[in-house]
Amino acid sequence: MYVMTYYRIGTSYYNLVMKPLVSGDTTEVLLNWTSEAIKQDHGKEFLSTIEKFDGFCLIPSHLDYQRRIGNFYNHYSPFGHIPNDNPDKKFNTILGYLRHVFGEQLELGLDYFKILLEHPAQVLPVLCLVNKERNTGKSTFLYLLKDIFGNNVIINRNEDLRSNFNSDWAQKLVVAFEEALLDKKDDSEKIKNLATAKYYKIEAKGVDRFETEFFGKVVLTSNNEDNFIIMDNEENRYWVRKVPIINNDDEDTAIREKMKEEIPSFLHFLISRKFSVPRKTRMWFTKEQIRTDALERVKQANRNRVEADLAQLLLVIIDTREEPIDEIQFTLSDAHEWLKNKINKNYDVAAVKRVLQQEWNLYSTNNAFNYTQYRIGLDGVVYSPGEKVKGRFYTISKKRVLELNNIVDPVDDT
Repeated sequence: MYVMTYYRIGTSYYNLVMKPLVSGDTTEVLLNWTSEAIKQDHGKEFLSTIEKFDGFCLIPSHLDYQRRIGNFYNHYSPFGHIPNDNPDKKFNTILGYLRHVFGEQLELGLDYFKILLEHPAQVLPVLCLVNKERNTGKSTFLYLLKDIFGNNVIINRNEDLRSNFNSDWAQKLVVAFEEALLDKKDDSEKIKNLATAKYYKIEAKGVDRFETEFFGKVVLTSNNEDNFIIMDNEENRYWVRKVPIINNDDEDTAIREKMKEEIPSFLHFLISRKFSVPRKTRMWFTKEQIRTDALERVKQANRNRVEADLAQLLLVIIDTREEPIDEIQFTLSDAHEWLKNKINKNYDVAAVKRVLQQEWNLYSTNNAFNYTQYRIGLDGVVYSPGEKVKGRFYTISKKRVLELNNIVDPVDDT
């Protein structure tokens, strides 16, 4: 028999219900309920029997979960598993799958799950699982997290990050983005902020924004191996794994159901297992420990993208001006504005400077001098203000611009 559970939290009434899912499972949902509806269903006297709380709190816990903390209702969803210490129960499917995902970093991957289980408030790197090929099992990783940690895991799309409303995911343990393509500067800034934020502002339709503690771990899966996010060369908040293809002979459509059955044994294994590495940074792992070739490819692709876009813009300036241009003088600020207005990408200024100095070996003047400034309007039109402006500028020749764009100058006799 289905039993309704009511609470009065603050001055409002709620009904804790089990919402059916397409999968056949259910998930716990706390719904607003009116006192009038409760009286109609159970009588006026029933109101005095309802458990009361002063308000909400958010305390993540799995092995020692408590619904009531002090006189507050814990909004974190209860853990749905009991670790099983039966030695006859195995977790070979889960272990085999995690070996597939983490490869030579399997022990760190197991640490990752142990941290989620035992230290849910601990900051962790942004875990990114990538491969342009299909049939790699990337999404299965998100389902495994969901099956273990239940309603404390949410799987989003790109548009959910860009939405102003975040009340459905800002209080979760794991905030995952499936098929991520977050190639705007604002996207990467949001992800970096989420990775290390201790507090976050929640916004819902028709409700005033309010600040809450944030402990969410970000997980991204993407079919774009190199350009799913803008990443600085010095960035140390990402753990990128290229997940290999699953051989057709090894593919098992029932793998999720098998792993579900193994969760209690897997949890007992995690609890009894010691960490392979101690906590050494705010994200537990050092950048050397989570460095991968996949991470370096993403960083290299981002460097190449800034370089290609800037080289293209310099060529546009040369080609669209009526007067012949043998060289272009520009400041770092000019280059950043060109990229923003013409390419519509707000690259990090440090990334632009790195291309100019490290990739092109250009250096600005030591002091500010007058130079001819070129601007690119929001409509894409190149123009010059007329009078020279003062700044510490770089100088690049037309010949070099053509070389950067792989164009041979027909008038070059050299």
